[in-house]
Amino acid sequence: MPDKKNKWIIPIATSSSDVQESVVAKAFKDIDAVEAWNWEPNNQRIVFQSNATKALGKVVKNLQHVGIEPVVSEKSLPVDGMSCAACSSSVESMLNAQQGVLDASVNLAQNTVKVKWVPENIGLPAIKKAIQSVGYDLIIDEKESSDEAMEETRRKKSIQTRKRLIWAGVLAFPVFLIGMLFMNLPYANYIMWALTTPVLFVFGRHFFINAFKQARHGAANMDTLVALSTGMAYLFSSFNTLFPEVWISQGLEAHVYFEAAAVIIVFIMLGKWLEERAKEGTSSAIRKLMGLQPKKVFKLADDGSWKETDIHLVEKGDILRVKPGSKIPVDGEVTDGSSFVDESTVTGESMPAEKSSGAKVFTGTVNQSGSFSMKAEKVGGDTVLAQIIKTVQDAQATKAPVQRMVDKVASIFVPAVMATALLTFIVWMTFGGTEYLTQALLATVSVLVIACPCALGLATPTAIMVGVGKGANKGILIKDATSLEKAHKTNVVILDKTGTITVGKPEVTNMEIISPQHSKQQIEGMLHAVESHSEHPLAGAIIQHLEKSESIEKYQIDHFQNLSGNGVSAEIGETKILIGNEALLFQHNINVSDSLSAKNEAKTVILMAINNEMVAILAIADKIKDSSRDAINRLQKQGIEVYMLTGDNRETAKAVANATNIKNFKAQVMPNEKAAFVRELQQQGKIVAMVGDGINDSEALALADLSIAMGKGADVAMDVAAMTITSSDLMKIPEAMRLSDKTVKTIRQNLFWAFFYNVVAIPVAAGVLFPISGFLLNPMIAGAAMAFSSVSVVSNSLRLKRAKI
Repeated sequence: MPDKKNKWIIPIATSSSDVQESVVAKAFKDIDAVEAWNWEPNNQRIVFQSNATKALGKVVKNLQHVGIEPVVSEKSLPVDGMSCAACSSSVESMLNAQQGVLDASVNLAQNTVKVKWVPENIGLPAIKKAIQSVGYDLIIDEKESSDEAMEETRRKKSIQTRKRLIWAGVLAFPVFLIGMLFMNLPYANYIMWALTTPVLFVFGRHFFINAFKQARHGAANMDTLVALSTGMAYLFSSFNTLFPEVWISQGLEAHVYFEAAAVIIVFIMLGKWLEERAKEGTSSAIRKLMGLQPKKVFKLADDGSWKETDIHLVEKGDILRVKPGSKIPVDGEVTDGSSFVDESTVTGESMPAEKSSGAKVFTGTVNQSGSFSMKAEKVGGDTVLAQIIKTVQDAQATKAPVQRMVDKVASIFVPAVMATALLTFIVWMTFGGTEYLTQALLATVSVLVIACPCALGLATPTAIMVGVGKGANKGILIKDATSLEKAHKTNVVILDKTGTITVGKPEVTNMEIISPQHSKQQIEGMLHAVESHSEHPLAGAIIQHLEKSESIEKYQIDHFQNLSGNGVSAEIGETKILIGNEALLFQHNINVSDSLSAKNEAKTVILMAINNEMVAILAIADKIKDSSRDAINRLQKQGIEVYMLTGDNRETAKAVANATNIKNFKAQVMPNEKAAFVRELQQQGKIVAMVGDGINDSEALALADLSIAMGKGADVAMDVAAMTITSSDLMKIPEAMRLSDKTVKTIRQNLFWAFFYNVVAIPVAAGVLFPISGFLLNPMIAGAAMAFSSVSVVSNSLRLKRAKI
């Protein structure tokens, strides 16, 4: 820490021999707030004095501009306790006011804060203390990563919230029954008082603690609303329980509102618990992406042997060995050997790619059958996988939560209600005198009770809860409210081909027997026998297709040979068998049938010949899902443009587009190009939904306004996506859009009614009708109005269950 508040220290990373004092002077040239500065080459630091808090940031920026690199720490850290926009604003403003902090930016969706600071002036303990002073906590755990620490904190908090909710509910239920139905029960007020006290000050104490901490800094949030309304109701009810004669002597009944205070706490705690449950596991997507890179790798040593080494020690130009079944450790080029590599993590395509000398391989892709050596070309943060991870992290950090608008309104609503209540009391006392003290107190309390935020707090979560539940019943899993808010605005849907429009794995779509000399059983049996010895990915699809037959003849094969790039050959006794592409049959002067319609459908054609005579034709393709065409048509009828992006070749892409009535498509697209296309559409003002199923889609999914993952795809895609279609049925996409539209309409209706009750009822509660009709709203009726507003909001939300999507 600096010795004085106006003394700042900036450590310099640039070598002192490369730093000239005249250059340092340029960094201070236009900063009037700096009183004195000094370059200390022996200590490798710059020291200056200034009373301006922003001076440090300006100097650091200027130093970087003149080519001097200051030592600046930057870290994204989990924050516990944030629940609304006012919370994030409090954290940001508190941290940005700390000496030594250059910038603090809160990501409310991830409950993290990205802090940039100069270590010599402030440290993490001081940053943590500053956040704790406003009612939150910074999670700093050196033993585990921030993601792991946040996951553990969320898990523990969810368990604690659930326990508090259960106990609060158990105590609040009898209070509600007595307050509504058994008011004349002996000692009813004392029983409700005894039960309500632990609900508020034991299980709901965090609302009051946080509200107090906010008030100390002149701020207000949803906790302030809860603490203010329940606290006033509790205090008023406690007074009436102990001193009922004060009101009875005035000819009024001493009503209590313990049930309102207790039930409000339970409802708000339920909403908080549901929110915490929805956020669990959000940080696991990045961890799974990082897990794609192996931690150990076999590296060629100077003595010519292969030695296992840590992945972080791999440098550009190193020769590495990749064994069957292992993941590619870095981006590079095959130097020796050959194999098939599953590149679905990068390209999204289900068919493994054949790799031989000179072929490019990428981090996180999986080697299948063979072994090969490779030369490292991109390592660390330069690999394709690392770029995907960075893009996902950056994209997630820019997302805003759906509750921001409600919390902003709530932050204005609280002081407005307090001001209205105070004004009510002053007006009554000014124009009515002391004899109207009772009416003034009742009117003031009525204003506070009727302005309870319960309906406002329930308006969004109840609609979301019902909408999410209905979606789950329809096979649409919704991660957060943001996706529901944005889905109905979507006017462009981007579909990945493999696994989204298509099934996601190669299948035999057609098999035609054209030999009069061999039976179907004989051909299928020989084909099965030969393909059982092949390691080619398409062989598995052929075997799976053949094993659907009731009986397969068994054959013993000899002289099996893999004809690289063309197919395979084998012998069964004196029978010679060839299985492969057209080129293989042409090489053996075998007549090929002209009726290969599969070629025009962009399918892979496999031919079989026995003794130099073609006997069978097989077509293999990634089959289009049955629901794809209807789903795409329905989206287009809803006025949504549909695009298809794929890493496959143009012929296959065109065939799939024609079959599904898609007018716009792009072929041979890499993951970063998918993300770039999403940005391009967004720059045109489009609201973009991205639908994918693989890790290769995670960049685009994270950047899209709405991200939807197809079930049975990669876990990372599902973690990044805001929605997951569990059945892989594309028809669920238009259903999700319809569900979003109905849910958002319900939320708007709820918010309207919540504000309507408050806007209309508050003036009535304040006594505007008293001069005209002598009517003064009793706090009990005010409580009933509040309860009715809550019931109407919940009832309206429940209508979603019967809605057709």
